[in-house]
Amino acid sequence: MAFAAFGSSTAPVEQAPRRRSGIALILLAPGLAYLALFFLTPLISLVITSVQAPVEFGDVGQFQNAFKIENYFAVVQDYWPQFLRSFGYALVATFFALIISYPLAYFIGVTARPWPLAQAILLTLVIAPFFISFLLRTFAWKQLMAEDTPFVQGLKALSILAPDANLVGTPFAVIFGLTYNFIPFMTLPIYVTLERLDTRYLEAGNDLYAGPLSTFLRVTLPLSLPGIVSGTLLTFIPAAGDYINASSSFLGSASTSMIGNVIEANFIDLLDYPVAAALSVLLMGIILLIVGLYVRRVGTEDLL
Repeated sequence: MAFAAFGSSTAPVEQAPRRRSGIALILLAPGLAYLALFFLTPLISLVITSVQAPVEFGDVGQFQNAFKIENYFAVVQDYWPQFLRSFGYALVATFFALIISYPLAYFIGVTARPWPLAQAILLTLVIAPFFISFLLRTFAWKQLMAEDTPFVQGLKALSILAPDANLVGTPFAVIFGLTYNFIPFMTLPIYVTLERLDTRYLEAGNDLYAGPLSTFLRVTLPLSLPGIVSGTLLTFIPAAGDYINASSSFLGSASTSMIGNVIEANFIDLLDYPVAAALSVLLMGIILLIVGLYVRRVGTEDLL
């Protein structure tokens, strides 16, 4: 009887999949509408503009819908030096921002942890530049790097600069401006990661006879990797598309122009909208490719 009962017992009926709550879709609707209106729509318009052709016998700035894919080949052929310069400047500026920001973030997040007031003051100093316009900060550095300033005159007196050399309009000035303006974007993500670092791991490293360098490379650096990846992305992406620092009106010159300056010139001055749009789409695509490869190579589970 027991075996019969066991054999005749039916398997539990699988429950029907739970229906998705409509509340989640309602909550997502404003965000999706915002993205569709202010990101997807302009992106589609940009792509359409990038393959337009000039109106025959039309005025400057008049274009018609077409599928002129040659625009992309033309801008790569004409402006590949600016592309290389943009990513080169952005990469160097990101490196220097990391070198400067990591010790600063470590001091605020780990060393100054016993003194919350000191942490608050130092964090305020880090974000203080955000209270001043980006343009004003960059223009101030142009004034400080002018030929007759004590800083430049001191460099010339030490023979670091030639007597007739200028800092403004050089790659050094552009990279310096990029590094300075984006240091907060590098410091804050690293600080957030290091502030949550359990210092008992560092004490364990010392107890296991690991030196300071070994403890840093084996414990601190791996645990702070999410902040480093976030900081480098937040610095590299806007730096690659920046057009303020490299502008001849600020720290740059014609020989230091980046791809952002070319896009600005074609949109505003030359009214060549297809070229400017093609450059914008290419810049976005290359940045997405670089970021994807970077996160895949050194990213962490927190970012993937």
